[in-house]
Amino acid sequence: MPAFAQSLKPKLRNAGANLPLGLTTLILGAPIIGCLLIGLLAGGGETWTHISGTFLWSSIGATLALIALTGIFISLTAIPAAWLITMYRFPGRSIFGWLLILPLAAPGYVLAFSYSDLLGVAGPIQSFIREASGLSARDYWFPNVRSLTGCAFVMAAALYPYVYLTARAAFSMQSASTLEAATLLGANRRARFWRVALPAARPAIAAGLALALMETAADYGAADFLGVRTLTVSVYRAWASFGDAAAGARLALILVALTLFLQWLERWQRGAAGFQASTTRWRAAPPNKLNGLSALWASLICALIFSWGFGLPVTHLVSLAIDARAETPPIGEALWNSVRLASIAAALAFAIALIIALGAHHRQKLSRLASLIATSGYAMPGAVLALGALYMIARLPLAQSSSAALTLLIIVYIARFAAAGIQPMQAALQAAPRSYTAAARSLGASPARRILRLDLPIIAPGAAAAALILFVETLKELPATLMLRPFNWDTLAVRAYVYASDERLPAAALPSLTITLAGLLPVILLSRQLSRPRKGQPI
Repeated sequence: MPAFAQSLKPKLRNAGANLPLGLTTLILGAPIIGCLLIGLLAGGGETWTHISGTFLWSSIGATLALIALTGIFISLTAIPAAWLITMYRFPGRSIFGWLLILPLAAPGYVLAFSYSDLLGVAGPIQSFIREASGLSARDYWFPNVRSLTGCAFVMAAALYPYVYLTARAAFSMQSASTLEAATLLGANRRARFWRVALPAARPAIAAGLALALMETAADYGAADFLGVRTLTVSVYRAWASFGDAAAGARLALILVALTLFLQWLERWQRGAAGFQASTTRWRAAPPNKLNGLSALWASLICALIFSWGFGLPVTHLVSLAIDARAETPPIGEALWNSVRLASIAAALAFAIALIIALGAHHRQKLSRLASLIATSGYAMPGAVLALGALYMIARLPLAQSSSAALTLLIIVYIARFAAAGIQPMQAALQAAPRSYTAAARSLGASPARRILRLDLPIIAPGAAAAALILFVETLKELPATLMLRPFNWDTLAVRAYVYASDERLPAAALPSLTITLAGLLPVILLSRQLSRPRKGQPI
């Protein structure tokens, strides 16, 4: 009997370790399974026949084109900005270091509202052109923001901080000795970037870009408002216009398949590329001082990127809100609903992301499945997960009340955004030398002690970024909230979207600005943390 009990100990220990991952996988998978069941088992019918014969292929093409254009815009702006801030000193560098993160606080649909009015025919820019030149609107060409390219322009402005943050972290972790060796071998400033720094940072940049592009594919508010019929917009309209959740779920399966294929393609192309800091000869590269025209260009580039992503659209929203202050309805209740809902959902999603990241680091069996499900949830639009959740909840004996609807909405938020918290934590753990874990084991540290004393301190920088992303993303979520919120229970996102859809952009300005302001505090806190020089790193 003692021998039998002794043989059960490893099995019980493994079962106890896998229990949190099992519960996590169940929570993440419920809405996704519901969506799969709808799409696979009941996704046909007349509505699907109509969709597949009319706008299915155009929606797929629009989604792929939007992803590609957004990725190009982000790469051309975020990576140079991160390189300049990390590697050079120039006027305004310390200020731009945190200003460039501020677009994280503004959702894509808020920027779409602002740019649509700012660049529209009746907006201030074109009005000034006509007044100054005496031309009519038909006599000159002006970029149309209500287009595929305009939508990519807006989405890149909102999402480039994902790549900026990961690229900046990767550049700052590169050793000065590596860049000095490249210099001694005759590499100039451009060659050091293209042939040394960028390849070493590519895994981290790819992780940030993957998050941004999945967010682009899942966006509903900006694409719908700017008239780009992506798969996500088609999913929502299949439910809202046709009343057919099954057809929307089948469209979502195509979207998920495309996203997972792009992720697989990136990982296959990257192969075994990675970066780990050395434990001995590592030292941070000191930033080089730029002078003259080079310093002016660096400051100008950072100023233009900040103006594009935050300064210009937010300033215009402030102007609209001031002009319409006497006509804007009160938004206090919507603000409280938004902050309360985002805080609860972000805290739970953070805990789940931490469990998955630690499980993957310690190579627990269920961690890979949980990561895959979380990635699938992030690739799915909020509207699709809402459909899946409704499908699952309809088969459970739960009361249809406001609390049940809010609980369902929080579950959808967790399934939707947990992957955004997993990526930064896993990146922090992967950058740590593997010898740390081996040394802790050789010293007899238990698994719980290794997590508390080793893994959590290492994961802290990534956890800070994860907490920020989760709170801001849940605060900004729109389509799932539109579908699942209780009757007469609005968030700021719902208020802003309803006003903008009714062409009441001045009324939409205040809730849009409030969403941005509510997300500014965690963004600023993260900016200050990133701007502090690490031990051994020159200012």
